[in-house]
Amino acid sequence: MSLIKKELTEKSGFVMEFSVSEEAFKKAENEAYKKNVKSINVPGFRKGKAPKAIIEKYYGKGIFFEDAINACIPDAFEEAVKESGLDIVGTPSFDLVSEDGDIVLKAVGFVKPEVSIEGYKGIEVEKKVDAVSDEDVDREIEATRKRNARTVEVTDRAAAMNDIANIDYEGSVDGVPFDGGKGEGHDLTLGSGAFIPGFEEQIVGKSVGEEFDVNVTFPEDYHAKELAGKAAVFKTKLNSLKFEELPALDDEFVKDVSEFDTLDEYKADIKSKMVKRNEDRAEGAVENALAEKLMELLVAEIPEPMFEQETENQVRDYDTRLRQNGLDLNTYFKYTGLTLESLREQMRPMAEKQVKIRLALEKIASLESLTATEEETEAEYKKISDAYNVPLDEVKKMIAAEDLQRDIVVGSAMKLVRENAKITEA
Repeated sequence: MSLIKKELTEKSGFVMEFSVSEEAFKKAENEAYKKNVKSINVPGFRKGKAPKAIIEKYYGKGIFFEDAINACIPDAFEEAVKESGLDIVGTPSFDLVSEDGDIVLKAVGFVKPEVSIEGYKGIEVEKKVDAVSDEDVDREIEATRKRNARTVEVTDRAAAMNDIANIDYEGSVDGVPFDGGKGEGHDLTLGSGAFIPGFEEQIVGKSVGEEFDVNVTFPEDYHAKELAGKAAVFKTKLNSLKFEELPALDDEFVKDVSEFDTLDEYKADIKSKMVKRNEDRAEGAVENALAEKLMELLVAEIPEPMFEQETENQVRDYDTRLRQNGLDLNTYFKYTGLTLESLREQMRPMAEKQVKIRLALEKIASLESLTATEEETEAEYKKISDAYNVPLDEVKKMIAAEDLQRDIVVGSAMKLVRENAKITEA
């Protein structure tokens, strides 16, 4: 098996011819015979017992040819690629050139494009860090109080806004009930705006056990067209009332929800974390702005298979995340109404962005002669091991050092761009 010739064509294409030795092909052909003979009938022989020469005579000499060629291509092509030094992307197409002696095959596909980039140092971006006010801190604390609220049943008063009303209801238009207009034992927070405008307000003032009519008019833009703009009556019964009682905002509350002893300490910690969060968000926005500029500066004819491959990578990553949450793509499609093709369409813009940014950063790394040290490689292996709780030795078996080092170098290139950027803080 060896490379015969290679040729680069326009728009990052390539044509390559490579050979499979006659000996290797005969071996693959014999393996194809052993694999398929059990399902082949030849008159005069028990099923699966006919010799290879007899089968070829009866069905034609090429009966095992395709299987044998398909078995030879992966190793032969991989060896030819190594000899060629080409950085191939996507899956090429293969054609037979000659079968006289050694098998000669032709591969046609694409390579990673030649790219150029200038002006990646001194990129001007604005960094905007949102300030943290006392009101922001108070809102954060209120959210924590609500998460720690207890539900109390109301027995001594009528319904009021912010109560949780448990109701039965049945709606009708012109005396005729409509689909979806009936519910039993439904919890509705009064003032939440979850029901038709005007509905929740008419429960206020009612007592537990009381039955009453709620008169409303569906909005003109209501999603069910047959109900849009129609007047409706809901026969309603108030089964029970509850409200959420927030814990007192004092030092005891702070001790319950944090490691601090006083409210002042707790507020100071929340503010510090919010400042850090806003700073991180601003840094992320700066990096995104730099990435957008790098895409503008990149000059390259990027072959379509690179975008397709990255789109598939993103679909697989999404499927993995779904499975980690007990779902899969088929279940996701069922609930969302999406299809695999529509998901690919959603993923495509981000895939294109990722490909372009990666190419830009790889070129910058090359121009700047960036490399990954042994210490950086080991640190990245350990980071992955800790993040996924996988033994370090197993991580090293799964991820080749050269692949990891390429990622490290790309990260170093982005760091270089960031360090050399002209950033104005706002």
